[in-house]
Amino acid sequence: MSARIVDRHSARQLPWKNGAGVTLELAIYPDGAELHDFDWRISSASVASDGAFSHFPGIDRSLGLLDGTGLRLILPGQTLQLDAHNPLASFPGELEIQAELLDGAVTDLNLMSRRGHWQHRLQHQLLAGNLSIDSAAVLLIYCQSGATLECSWPGATALSFGPGQGLLLEDEPGPLTLNNLGNSSLFLAWLERV
Repeated sequence: MSARIVDRHSARQLPWKNGAGVTLELAIYPDGAELHDFDWRISSASVASDGAFSHFPGIDRSLGLLDGTGLRLILPGQTLQLDAHNPLASFPGELEIQAELLDGAVTDLNLMSRRGHWQHRLQHQLLAGNLSIDSAAVLLIYCQSGATLECSWPGATALSFGPGQGLLLEDEPGPLTLNNLGNSSLFLAWLERV
């Protein structure tokens, strides 16, 4: 069991797998894993130009739009668009994907899990007040913007975190209670072993 704050401002910077940009690695499992052998990975990246996405065979991916107007993802046979009205997209990592910016650079939250070993779910949430959250093998609560969040759960001291930060919980018992003193936009990510 563990709980820790992850922060975009102090995250490890790494080149994209295709070399076309830089990602901020918020968490990876197992510790010390690389791009070819991780079980799951949580990162954030700024996308400043149109281009191809890196290939990740055997990996399921989900993106959340953190900042910017939006991003169009052109996949074989379909197009997905991330914007303020639809800030989430999920797709297999082995697909040939072209990204097109809608109007300037964007910043995304990237959740990846190795198919057959882990599965994940990413959700966007607006919060004003309280929210009860189910626990998971791994749970990320990421504050996109707005008021500072405070999270509490049985047998633990409450932890607070603000925009650009997340709370990463591994095998912590639930339920968890999330509170704020205003309005917050956040992403919730659940990862479970298969």
